[in-house]
Amino acid sequence: MSDVKLDAIQLEILWNRLLAIVEEQARALMHTAFTTIVRESGDLSAGIFDPSGNMIAQAVTGTPGHINSMAICINYFMDAFPESELEPGDVLITNDPWYTSGHLHDFTVVTPIFKEGKLVAYSANTTHVLDIGGIGFSTDARDVYQEGLYVPIMKIYKAGKRNDELFEIIEKNVRAPRPVLGDLYAQFVCNNVGGARLLEMMGEFGLDSIQPLGNEIIKRTEKAMRESIRTIPDGVYTQNILTDGFDTPIVINATVTVSGDEITVDYDGSSPQSDRGINVVLNYTKAYTTFGLKCLVSPDVPNNEGSFRPIKTTAPEGSILNPKRPAPVGARHNIGHFLSGVVIGAISKALPEKGMADGYDSLWITQLSGVSDKEEPFSAVIFSVGGTGALPGKDGLSATPFPSNVRGVSAEVLESVYPLFIKQKELWPDSAGAGCYRGGFGHIMEIYVNSDKPYLLAPMYDRTEHPAQGIVGGKEGSPGIAMLHTGEKLHPKRRLDVEPEKGIIIKLPGGGGYGNPYERDPYKVLEDVISEMVSIEKAAEDYGVAINPQTLEIDWGKTKKIRNG
Repeated sequence: MSDVKLDAIQLEILWNRLLAIVEEQARALMHTAFTTIVRESGDLSAGIFDPSGNMIAQAVTGTPGHINSMAICINYFMDAFPESELEPGDVLITNDPWYTSGHLHDFTVVTPIFKEGKLVAYSANTTHVLDIGGIGFSTDARDVYQEGLYVPIMKIYKAGKRNDELFEIIEKNVRAPRPVLGDLYAQFVCNNVGGARLLEMMGEFGLDSIQPLGNEIIKRTEKAMRESIRTIPDGVYTQNILTDGFDTPIVINATVTVSGDEITVDYDGSSPQSDRGINVVLNYTKAYTTFGLKCLVSPDVPNNEGSFRPIKTTAPEGSILNPKRPAPVGARHNIGHFLSGVVIGAISKALPEKGMADGYDSLWITQLSGVSDKEEPFSAVIFSVGGTGALPGKDGLSATPFPSNVRGVSAEVLESVYPLFIKQKELWPDSAGAGCYRGGFGHIMEIYVNSDKPYLLAPMYDRTEHPAQGIVGGKEGSPGIAMLHTGEKLHPKRRLDVEPEKGIIIKLPGGGGYGNPYERDPYKVLEDVISEMVSIEKAAEDYGVAINPQTLEIDWGKTKKIRNG
């Protein structure tokens, strides 16, 4: 079949088979992983690449920052190890931030797939590891060398033989060798599963190569993406936002140019690179830029090489979105996750019916390290999410990951894996930005460590000073709050030694609202009040809806008076 043009039915069958393969890849990784980061939160990616290095299919499970960066980094692997230097049983690895997904905590593993001695594909995945040595997962490093162990592109398996020296280097440089190496082995399994299933498919359908299949999938994807871009009026659209930064705000400035069937995004005018670990390498900048544009322009088109080709992303070298080595990059997500919302905001000026208010945007990560009351060292990484922005005709989502797609972990799982006590984990009332369609609610967590010794907190939070903005008359969401349970406010990005009896309270930001809050259906407001997500006071103040506190019924006379002003 490899020399025959694929008809529509064959293409549909093979395409769905590929999707099943990459999803099984990701599930194999999650089911064999050692950490909640991978197993519960899904901070990973998995995909199949053709022999030319084009990503054909990716697992739905996973994050855009990993998936879209991996689509770029495969080329660095191929440059380092061309086909002539590969053989069956080889496995390649790196965590170079500038080549992969932006910080040392992410290992990308690539396995070349051979059929009868011929290279037919690459199976690849990226995973966030629990620890990589150095200063630890935080924003505090002053250069990338302080952030941990750097592994250049190299073979961790050669012809099926384990690179014992590299394994030993990794083991001796991390604080938690068992979960780190355990997740690495899960990455190898992931690629092996993907490769085995791909070879089964090729045998079943008589394929000597997947190149024709890949070419057809990519061609159709690119065509569909370009057709969608043509529906956007040509023009130059800009968006400028502020984020908290470390000690001073960071400017993100995007100029989005739509010309025919192509889009160019230029981040000139954004802040210069920082001396703290919030810098975003260009791979990661491109990843969340292309993701945001795809969400708005053509969400139903497959995410592969074809969907990337019509989009060009640039950022000045030495800027916060394209830092020079050896800039610190450990918490690159704190800035990088804003990019999808920025480009959505720019393009929505051309397509107001597709506008979206700001969300919490930046995933909140809490790292806790110390010694438990059982005298056992621990390192816990907790992902938390806030509220998304409202859309035309739709409220924002509460405590839902966007754009990262990384899930929060339940209190029960966290307490079973780490020496933690989660006293509170619930939605945060009144945190959503008011609007005809309100933003999503953030959520609250109160965390204690079961230990009689001090522990280290490494927070990576944003939108504590610059809340999510509403659009078209919608109001801003509540800014986030980080504090000790005693009420002492915490720096959102600075590491801190915490006394053992003290707990941490984090309140994640709410999403911005869309449209005039006084145009919201009063019954929708009442529904939120009954659910105890909007207070009676806020119902009147923000939405102009008066509710009787005794009967929990709308007082229509007072409501009319408030709304008519």
